Amino acid sequence: MKILIAEDDAETGDYLRKGLTGEGHAVDLLRDGREALTQATAQSYDLFIFDRMMPGLDGLALLKALRAAEIATPAILLTAMGSVEDRVAGLRAGADDYMVKPFAFVELLARIDTIARRPALKAEVTELVQGDLRLDLLAREAWRDGQCIELQPREFMLLKHFMERPGRVQTKTILLEAIWDIHFDPKSSVVETHISRLRGKIDKPFATAYLTTLHGIGYVFEAS
Repeated sequence: MKILIAEDDAETGDYLRKGLTGEGHAVDLLRDGREALTQATAQSYDLFIFDRMMPGLDGLALLKALRAAEIATPAILLTAMGSVEDRVAGLRAGADDYMVKPFAFVELLARIDTIARRPALKAEVTELVQGDLRLDLLAREAWRDGQCIELQPREFMLLKHFMERPGRVQTKTILLEAIWDIHFDPKSSVVETHISRLRGKIDKPFATAYLTTLHGIGYVFEAS
């Protein structure tokens, strides 16, 4: 792992660097919080280890700044402040773990291994794009060829469902369960009606179509 350590105590910092380097990790060691902020935003790391109390910028403020910058690199805070309130403050600032000094190096290694085994968090998807069709999931708006398309809630849900599954056939049963939470065929034309309305908005005004009907089978969103 590539690890950035920010620790102003020379003895502790050198101890950590030597130990982690000996375990096969690549380690950068800084003594100042502001320098660590600059380094952490300029380079990519697998793990941060920050002292809570540092000159320039303390570990808590440093971590908050990095999380505000959407840097989600796992972080361990080291501190002599071991009260419940201090630990809670550290975790709420974005720390993945919190160790109170003095600590055993083997325990630190165990905690690093635990963090390394965690699955990486996926960034939140805020829009779906296929060709000239874009779906804004936050504003709940559809755009095609620069034109805003007004969709009703079910139409929006349908389009989102299709755009998340390009090229995959969606039967009437699948759509009833996914969009209407109906687990049986009510023998109604609700799916056909909404598909027709959606197609009239995203396809018919334009030169090419995305939604295709497979008669007797279902529907498919043809990705650009």
